[in-house]
Amino acid sequence: MQKILKILHNLNELVMFKHSIFSLPFIFIAMIVSANGWFGWKLFVLGILAAVSARNFAMGYNRYADIDIDKDNPRTANRPSVDGRLNKNTILAFTIINALIFIVVAYFINDLAFWLSFPILVILGGYSLFKRFSSFAHLILGVSLGLAPIAGVVAVEGQITLWSLFLAIGVMFWVAGFDLLYSLQDIEYDKEVELHSIPSIYGSKCTLFLSKIFHGLTILFWLFFAYTSHSGFWIYLAIIASAIILFYEHVIVNRDFTKIDKVFFTLNGYLGIMFLIFVIIDKVI
Repeated sequence: MQKILKILHNLNELVMFKHSIFSLPFIFIAMIVSANGWFGWKLFVLGILAAVSARNFAMGYNRYADIDIDKDNPRTANRPSVDGRLNKNTILAFTIINALIFIVVAYFINDLAFWLSFPILVILGGYSLFKRFSSFAHLILGVSLGLAPIAGVVAVEGQITLWSLFLAIGVMFWVAGFDLLYSLQDIEYDKEVELHSIPSIYGSKCTLFLSKIFHGLTILFWLFFAYTSHSGFWIYLAIIASAIILFYEHVIVNRDFTKIDKVFFTLNGYLGIMFLIFVIIDKVI
């Protein structure tokens, strides 16, 4: 029993389960807007299972595929996937199990969700491979999390709406923008092993500028989302607050690159939760 608990603890650390906070708010934002209020307990449970299993698959596959890269990177050398706490077979089994859970959950949501589950898994796994040959990897990661609101509206309506696409594109640029900032930590290592991150190819100044552009596009597409979904005052307020948070994020990073962890995990986590709360106020309360 103790051995099993230890493996579970290491798997939790492997996928950083607490960081599911990035994907969960936007699937529920889409579900609330789509239902124009509460969407029911069944979809609530299935939504959590789908979001968590999809993220576990993506993180598990990323760690499995990146063992050769992570083992020599000082920032990632203490991950369970490379320091001996978890072997490759355990990580692979964990990844496959979560993929199967995601497919089964999608089946119980509706037919469209089920058939979309397969290409979604391909996209989620693609991020780990893209950075080996293309600097578009940052956007692929953005697309991966941008699928959350698409999944949310498919779960409720069984179709993909225009406003959900705007919301998803906004999420894509939001995630790609802060992934650019996060990748600044590995700029020298990425150059050394010839990974195609934007910082390693174009430098920190270009990266900071492009991140600002991406986050400007985030706010623009979220405004399109609010307009096309006929949202109320509180959702527009959420977008304004998001713009302030993102502005503050760039102020911190421009002053001191060592604050990137704080920006990545804290501010962006707050942004998603805040956005969800304001949507609940607007559509439910």
